[in-house]
Amino acid sequence: MPKETAVRIAIVTVSDRASRGEYADVGGPEIDAWLRYAIVTPFETIRRLIPDGKESVRSALISLCDEEEVDLVLTTGGTGPSPRDETPEGTRAVLDKELPGFGEQLRQAGLAQTPTAILSRQLAGVRGRTLIVNLPGRPASIRLSLNAVFPSIPYCLDLIGAGRIETDPSRIVSFRPSR
Repeated sequence: MPKETAVRIAIVTVSDRASRGEYADVGGPEIDAWLRYAIVTPFETIRRLIPDGKESVRSALISLCDEEEVDLVLTTGGTGPSPRDETPEGTRAVLDKELPGFGEQLRQAGLAQTPTAILSRQLAGVRGRTLIVNLPGRPASIRLSLNAVFPSIPYCLDLIGAGRIETDPSRIVSFRPSR
């Protein structure tokens, strides 16, 4: 029986202040904790902490997708309307295919909690065999967002030829159509 290969998941925190060490990264650790709570198959995480900006996001994503060959990239931060919030622009610049349903679902889930979720510009898409999903920066919003979209992520990874993820169904139910 061949050895099972661990899925590679990149967590990218996008923040000028955190990247300068002015405050601790809280988004990246929150994503990591949620993944460890929900996923039951072997996986490894690769962490990046980068400054805001289209080019820094673009460069990090190209490196992670093309050189590190990760299966999934989850970004946190830089999705609001502030001048330095350019995570969606950097993400869009590297995508082969955008998946608008992710952004729609992320905003819908956020709006159930707060009216300011309408300001969010998260998006998702595919580059090669990697799924990239932009998440908000606040820990409570990250949990809410992952709960909203993660049921679709394992099947999306199957469809693009990425690694296989299984979740603990008592924590998050992943959907795969029956054949």
